[in-house]
Amino acid sequence: MSDLRRDGFLGGRLQLWQPARGYRSGADAVMLAAACRAGPGDSVLELGCGAGVASLCLAARVPGLRCMGLERQPDYAALALRNAQECGLPLDVLTGDLADPPAGLRGRGFDHVIMNPPYFLGGTPAPDPGRATARTEETPLDDWLDAGLRRLNPKGWLTVIQRADRLDRIIAALQGRAGAISILPVAARQGREAGRVIVAARKGARAPLRLLAPFVMHDAPRHDVDREDLTPAAQAVLRDGLPITI
Repeated sequence: MSDLRRDGFLGGRLQLWQPARGYRSGADAVMLAAACRAGPGDSVLELGCGAGVASLCLAARVPGLRCMGLERQPDYAALALRNAQECGLPLDVLTGDLADPPAGLRGRGFDHVIMNPPYFLGGTPAPDPGRATARTEETPLDDWLDAGLRRLNPKGWLTVIQRADRLDRIIAALQGRAGAISILPVAARQGREAGRVIVAARKGARAPLRLLAPFVMHDAPRHDVDREDLTPAAQAVLRDGLPITI
């Protein structure tokens, strides 16, 4: 992968290499990292880590984490490792498929598993193969969630960002295996339907489900000027690196 560009995250504090024409992580990865409840000394696994954006945003916010990423596309896995090394942040990266985990992952447990599974079920694939693989669901969402739950230690936390219309599948997959579920709808603007949800669940817990007030990304009622119009809450997460309470 030779055609790269550096993208700034967390107000420019993180400068990470991403493909110039392939799949590039953006706000969803930063939001996922912000919603993870990890504390110093915890172990974190990211399934489908891409270039490592979510894991590295999390490691930049929380000192002393032990982070690992699993990525099935070798070029992206190599890029995640390069980003971690250049930023001086802890991230080990394994290349492999979550449906058939590599030997280095089998039998291991983590305090947290985070994931941003592909959003699209079909349609015309992106012309870039790496982008198409990252955005189009080939491994069913149920399998992603099952793999995450299997890798969690007892009482560990699973954090997922996904399209809002897949929420029913997420809840069904967690049934009987995880509780204390919190659902954060993410809406582009005030009064708009949520396009995304962030779901956090604790393995083996039995606390009731909580549906939180929506997280609104943009201040203006519509996009009619060529400038950033993030809400103060979104600014705090995307630019200042603060956590999301979920």
